Amino acid sequence: MNVDMQRSIVIMGIRGVPAAHGGFETFAAKLAPWLVRNGWKVTVYCEEPLRCAPYESEWHGVRRVHIGFGPDSSINSIRFDWASIGHLLRERERAPLVLTLGYNTALFGLRLRAAGITHVINMDGIEWARSKWGPIAKAWLYLNDWGGCLGASHLLADHPEIARHLETRVPPTQVSMIPYGTDVIAHADPAPLAALGVQPGGYMTLIARPEPENSVLEIVRAFSDRPRGCKLVVLGRLAPDRIDYHADVMRAAGPDVIFAGAIYDAGVLAALRRHGLAYLHGHRVGGTNPSLLEAMGAGNAVIAHDNRFNRWVAAGGALYFSDAASCAEAIDQLLAEPALRERLGRCNLEAAQNRFAWPLVLSQYEMTMAALHARATGVVDAPAPPLAGAKQAKIEMDPT
Repeated sequence: MNVDMQRSIVIMGIRGVPAAHGGFETFAAKLAPWLVRNGWKVTVYCEEPLRCAPYESEWHGVRRVHIGFGPDSSINSIRFDWASIGHLLRERERAPLVLTLGYNTALFGLRLRAAGITHVINMDGIEWARSKWGPIAKAWLYLNDWGGCLGASHLLADHPEIARHLETRVPPTQVSMIPYGTDVIAHADPAPLAALGVQPGGYMTLIARPEPENSVLEIVRAFSDRPRGCKLVVLGRLAPDRIDYHADVMRAAGPDVIFAGAIYDAGVLAALRRHGLAYLHGHRVGGTNPSLLEAMGAGNAVIAHDNRFNRWVAAGGALYFSDAASCAEAIDQLLAEPALRERLGRCNLEAAQNRFAWPLVLSQYEMTMAALHARATGVVDAPAPPLAGAKQAKIEMDPT
């Protein structure tokens, strides 16, 4: 095989690009054009909300294959993942390398391995352990967690603790640790804040799905414990008429808590992050969380739930809490000490620039994909994927 041929890769497992939903879509919207600019041929499978036969389009040099089974639902997403693999396997000139973001249908990837395609999976967090899932969903995710570990050619983790988890199932050389990335928000127009009823420097933010494992109730209780002289803006879709936990959150809220709903507008989010007093982060599980990194990229001081995931990411840029009482104490301290807020914000901005900047993260991905592509295409003495394993990640990435 001609080693000078153009490298090619397929990205799947997401709704598509450009990003309109979660962190993986944002990541793919960063990675795919980056690879194109570095000479790769990139295909991204995109899920459509209407039933449609597969069709193609182009976005920033990225080939997009659109497939639709109808409105967004778990079943339609599963059908989309199955159909995406089927479409790829029917391609006359198919890519030798597939990157799947997430493992929710990792068992389907066994079709790729059987066809001789090198399959790389970003395993995300330990999804099956999340409290929000019922028994059937947990069983499905657990099976796919194992299916991804045992069926993939190579695994990617976005946090050393996720890498350590994966290394209990596969050899360390089969795992690479590359964190998620963030942009630095040096300036943002504060105009969108007025519509939310807040002013620059007059609020804190909380951006999370309103679920128990994200400590939303504890944070709202802590903030509402006493008058704060500022607002708390909570972003996330609440359905108190259907979900008891959401109703509990709203009942716990004092008059200075603003429930702004789910906001995806980039300008509004940038303004909220750049001009807030602090960011409260209650996530208890997962890897390198995008919302935490984005707050750090805006130079926010952070109050974070005390766990091994957040400690590695925010390190010295946060105060940590374990319950509503300790969260309230951290809020008191941060509001009373402007110098502390400035120091934490500066620490987080430096981390965003030096550890989690998108160019650094995307370069690591490109090097890893290039090494795996070389193996997939039979290049003699192909290099090993860089940043292999949790131990190496600890050496190269851990600030402590």
